[in-house]
Amino acid sequence: MVPKGKLIIIGGHESKGKADGENLTIHKKDRSQSHFEILGTLISTIPREHHVIEIIASASSKWQEMEELYISSFKRVGFTHVGYIKVEDEDDARNPVSINRINESHAVFFTGGEQTKLISRLAETELLAAIKTKYYTDKDFIVAGTSAGAMVMPEIIITGGLIRAALYKGEIKINKGFGLIKEIIVDTHFIKRGRFARLAHAVTLNPSCLGIGLEEDTALIISEGNRAHCIGSGMVVLIDGSNIGETNIMEVDEYTPIVIENLIVSILAEGSGYLLKERKFLLNYK
Repeated sequence: MVPKGKLIIIGGHESKGKADGENLTIHKKDRSQSHFEILGTLISTIPREHHVIEIIASASSKWQEMEELYISSFKRVGFTHVGYIKVEDEDDARNPVSINRINESHAVFFTGGEQTKLISRLAETELLAAIKTKYYTDKDFIVAGTSAGAMVMPEIIITGGLIRAALYKGEIKINKGFGLIKEIIVDTHFIKRGRFARLAHAVTLNPSCLGIGLEEDTALIISEGNRAHCIGSGMVVLIDGSNIGETNIMEVDEYTPIVIENLIVSILAEGSGYLLKERKFLLNYK
């Protein structure tokens, strides 16, 4: 089934605005656009003061601060109906009031924090089921996430991993994610935190998945579960493992470095795109 809604996955560290007048922008040299503005453009054609956005900050240990920060940031650019859905346990995740709020919303936004917290609190719950149903059936609905909130979207996710000068067996942790999209693995803060090796490791273990490395202040907008285009000031690194040749990853011991042949790497920047299923690069996204 092809989803009618859209996904926005953001690499983290996006500017959220400050009292000193800093713009709410994903910075770019000649033109900038924030993900708050992007939501307003994509949600629908109705005035943005009528858009309903629900924030889920369950990935963060400082969820109250995240709640206040994002609500004020969205409101600063004209979204007046911004709410916060608390999900700390199973009771919260099956609360009929919260589920109804999802059904009445135009967008759900997952903040950053820890992927494992989001998975433990939302996976296989009534609340996540409501989000999935709306994502698949409502053409005006958006599911957005930044940092950990972006990483949990696929069926397979990275929950941890050591970053060393070489790859070693057992030094990456993989888990089940939300399952909103299949056959991709997302990593964030990608260039800033040197995560190429980590994502390459994950893709080699799951070669049917396309690795998506999102740099900070950069996002992919995914339509129909397939058509992705890049926005923001940084790059998106794609790692395709469908043509992997020689690798010792399955038989190597924990003291021998992993080697991988024929990973295909592509780089997206603002204005370019990619067909995820066809593994096709789009120089100019239209």
